[in-house]
Amino acid sequence: MSLSRSESRQREKLNRKQKQRRSLSLFLILIGSAIVVFGAWLMLNGGDGIGGGGGNQPSDLAANGNVGSNDHGPEQSSEAGDGNEDGEPSAPNDPTEEAGPTPTTAPVTDETGVDEGQAGEEEAVSMSFVGDMLPGEYLNPLMKQNGFDYPYRNTLLYLSEPDITAGNLELPITLGGTPIIGTPYVYKGHPEALPAIKDAGFDVLSLANNHAMDQGVEGMQDTIKHLNEAGIGFMGTGSNDKEAFKPHIVEAKGLKVAFVGISRVIPYTELKADRNTPGIAETYDTTRAVASISGAKKNADLVVVMVHWGDDGAEQPVDYQKTNARAYIDAGADLVIGAHPHVLQGFEMYKGKWIAYSLGNFIFSVYPKGTQAETGVLDAACTRQGDCKLKFNPMIVMEGQPTPLRGDKAAAMLDRLTSISHGARLDQEGYLVAE
Repeated sequence: MSLSRSESRQREKLNRKQKQRRSLSLFLILIGSAIVVFGAWLMLNGGDGIGGGGGNQPSDLAANGNVGSNDHGPEQSSEAGDGNEDGEPSAPNDPTEEAGPTPTTAPVTDETGVDEGQAGEEEAVSMSFVGDMLPGEYLNPLMKQNGFDYPYRNTLLYLSEPDITAGNLELPITLGGTPIIGTPYVYKGHPEALPAIKDAGFDVLSLANNHAMDQGVEGMQDTIKHLNEAGIGFMGTGSNDKEAFKPHIVEAKGLKVAFVGISRVIPYTELKADRNTPGIAETYDTTRAVASISGAKKNADLVVVMVHWGDDGAEQPVDYQKTNARAYIDAGADLVIGAHPHVLQGFEMYKGKWIAYSLGNFIFSVYPKGTQAETGVLDAACTRQGDCKLKFNPMIVMEGQPTPLRGDKAAAMLDRLTSISHGARLDQEGYLVAE
């Protein structure tokens, strides 16, 4: 029996999950065996030769994973956070101060808020979202040294377990193209970066952002070609406005989820997609975006809008973000996921639908500072009726890798997100609660 592209994609993802679980089980068995052998040795030797306070115990080693690795990439020379977009800081954060162990045993996406078989009469579809992704540029030295999968290693289970995982691709993928002139940052990524993105678990990437045309029309078209070859879904750019505004639909758990990609940050007017003009799906005027969302709602059970907007470095959304988000939801959106400010912004619920104003940088800088180092994975469990339960998993970027936070550090980030949210709070486990 032939399979649709969506069904094939889901089977591929399921196979990867099974392989990862087998690897994890083998790892835990080996660790358990080592502990048993060590315990038996202690009993036979009466504890002789065990010093007080020297070295890690086996359980510590199992918990600490690879956090604190000494494989540093070259430091970047420019500073970020000075009001200019996309700069790369020069000094690393201290791993021992900021983060806990890598999530080798964390059942993250099993906690998306709706237990399997408990979402009413049917299962909920599980989705995870991240912010800006720049698999190139500043990360190139580290990926060349450690492999293209390097940026995702600490978050693999967060990304691979959900039915659908999505992010914002912040650069064109091309071997050619002509660099755009007149913008402060011009990016370019290599096609070899895409298989690692797919293997990490990503199903959908929004291309609707201010860097989509950094390498001109050729670069944009190459990006589409390479994503098709890699088997990764996309939306937000095209040879005309019809293609650019066309939703990408993924089927999972018997539900159709439509993804709409739009941007309100476009360097030049001529880069907007139009009837006979290749470019980016824009939302300066919400008319075409609303039409796309309304059309998607007729052909899908759920509609997710991934939008590029806001001010660089601002922790609060500007007025038009709030106005536009409401327009998208009124048109039929079940979730609105924002990107571009390069920092986390808060959450808000409108008419029972969640808005994430900005998920910050996910894969971007090597050594970001302050709030630009804060990131995370947003889990969502959504029913056919459009009821979504969200959970934010707090992380911090270290040596180019988003790394989960634990304990007080995680609690502090969740509290800060509550302080900048609107009529919403995050509980101690990261679940979003409307107030």
